[in-house]
Amino acid sequence: IFMTSILTGSYSFQEVAVKIERPTYNKPFLGGFRNVATGVEFHNAGSQTKPKKRPDKGIQLLSKETQTVVEKNKPQQTRNTTSTQMTKIGLYVSNMTDKLITPGKYFTAEEYHKRRLEAVIVLQKYFRRWHAINLVQNLKEQKRLSLAREAQEELQKKREKEEKLRREYEKKLNPKTKEDFELLYHDLELWMQEETERINRTLTGAKRKAALCALLEEETELIACIGMHKLDANLENQQKAILHLLHKCAQARTWKAFDGKITEMDTQNSLRGKELLEIYRSIKTKDIPKDERISVLLALKCTVKEHECKLTQEIVALIDREMDLMSREVKECNLEGLRERICTLFLQFIKIPEFNPGIAGLLKAPPDPLKLYKNVYFCHSCEKYLASTEFLLPANSRTIGRCRSCYQLDNEARKREAYLKYRLILEDLRKSEVDYQDDSKIVFLVQLPDLHYLIENIWNCQSALSAYNDLYDLVMVRWDKQREWSPWNTILLTKEEADAHLKLCNLQKTYEAPFIFKIEQKHIRAKNYFAQIPAMSAFLHGTNNQANINSYK
Repeated sequence: IFMTSILTGSYSFQEVAVKIERPTYNKPFLGGFRNVATGVEFHNAGSQTKPKKRPDKGIQLLSKETQTVVEKNKPQQTRNTTSTQMTKIGLYVSNMTDKLITPGKYFTAEEYHKRRLEAVIVLQKYFRRWHAINLVQNLKEQKRLSLAREAQEELQKKREKEEKLRREYEKKLNPKTKEDFELLYHDLELWMQEETERINRTLTGAKRKAALCALLEEETELIACIGMHKLDANLENQQKAILHLLHKCAQARTWKAFDGKITEMDTQNSLRGKELLEIYRSIKTKDIPKDERISVLLALKCTVKEHECKLTQEIVALIDREMDLMSREVKECNLEGLRERICTLFLQFIKIPEFNPGIAGLLKAPPDPLKLYKNVYFCHSCEKYLASTEFLLPANSRTIGRCRSCYQLDNEARKREAYLKYRLILEDLRKSEVDYQDDSKIVFLVQLPDLHYLIENIWNCQSALSAYNDLYDLVMVRWDKQREWSPWNTILLTKEEADAHLKLCNLQKTYEAPFIFKIEQKHIRAKNYFAQIPAMSAFLHGTNNQANINSYK
């Protein structure tokens, strides 16, 4: 800002403050002059002053379309001019190629539209015929595929049933597990009932008593034979359990990396477990040459000598005794007892955490004996103190009863029930309830004896719809799928019926009133039975309250 004088009158001047704005851009030269002496350029006033901004009228005055000329070039061609030449004076035109055209029959617009309609009807007829042929062919193809699919499903069911029967037959021939022996004892009981009924029906007096005595002796022989198989299976299962335990002890630590690759790492404990596993396998191997047996015993001796205790001293003494007997050419059959004792003591050596640190977290019995006093109960049948996991507690039990072994022994001696089918139904039921993801709890409180009572006494071991009685093909599902499963909200159906039942939205409209009444009566019986259970009573009251709320709605 600087001050300048402006002439306002004849001899008067006025001081005016002039503000200079420094532009941020180079101003264009719009005219002016330059001082020749000093070389200073002076611009015109138009370049020194900002133009006055026009007021906005709210109307667009200028646009790109009005400022731009659109040019378009398109060639045009006129029609060719034609003419007809006729005979006249001085000109002859031949008519040899002319044609005589006579007008046809005149028809009105109504007749024209009628002909068009008839033609359209003909086209529709042919189209509908073609469409009907295609529709019938598609239906035939769908029927053929449906029949083929049904035949395939029937064949698959037949194969599965045959495979199931074959597995059951193999299990009965070579029983290995508790379930296999349950099936075997169950079949024995069925055979005994059939034979007893036949004898009572056909014989009387002394002949009947003699036949029953012979039947009892035959049953005793069969039970003894089953017992021998059971002892062999227990030995085999025990050996498998030992090897499984040693494999877990020798297993390397694994984890999954960010790229999905699995990384394994051997620790000192796993390497020690692998070493002991190989030695145990070697000393359990039979029919090996004498030199290999001696090398195995020497390796075992070096391993146990690392720790001095009474157990290792006994193992070393037994190893020396076997090597001495082998040097004297003692028969292999006479060394079996000694070798079995070495294996047993070495297994005890492996199960000591001081000698095998990796076994500490795999033992059922804690190393500290004081911890055994917790969760230990007394079985009044076998008179043993066992852990709580060894007791089978039905939902209606109020006290600790017999252990699992006593229950199994009582079942084999008296009832001889096969719980495998009920166990499969319970496993399928729990899996299906987990898939609902609605925090179901009652299904995990129900135990195997409770489900056995529910299926046998309330549902009569048959489907509620078709009365199909093969438990291998039956499942338990929710009666009302909106509420969690419970003994008073369930139904026993086949697998196909269960799939169709779970797709229903309104049970009242689908099933008839007598059928619904029958199901409700079964639910009432289940409520009366499970209401005696303290753990179930809370769920039962909650269900009743919810049912009352729904009825008011």
